[in-house]
Amino acid sequence: MNIEPGKDIASAIKAIDEDAVFTMVGENIDAIEWTSTPVAKAAIEAKMIELSTAYDNLAYARAREIKYPALAEQLDLLYKDMLADKGDKTGDWFAAVKKVKDDNPKP
Repeated sequence: MNIEPGKDIASAIKAIDEDAVFTMVGENIDAIEWTSTPVAKAAIEAKMIELSTAYDNLAYARAREIKYPALAEQLDLLYKDMLADKGDKTGDWFAAVKKVKDDNPKP
């Protein structure tokens, strides 16, 4: 089972009560065994929706992160732009960053 961060039952429970102690097999909300005070099923489900929405809303940021040039490469582009008096929107650094942002817009 491949579950994205923040979209699982355990993350929801810990977001509600970081001290909660429980065990479960798989992602079965009805099979949670509590060692600490139980968290209501409805609260867990609501928190899962909240965390899932927050995770999904940052998809653009995760996509951008892997598409940006490495920081050393960006600094080199910026340095070369400055040497060429292109410290504005005409430089290669700006073009590289703008392309990533345009290809992966915020929702």
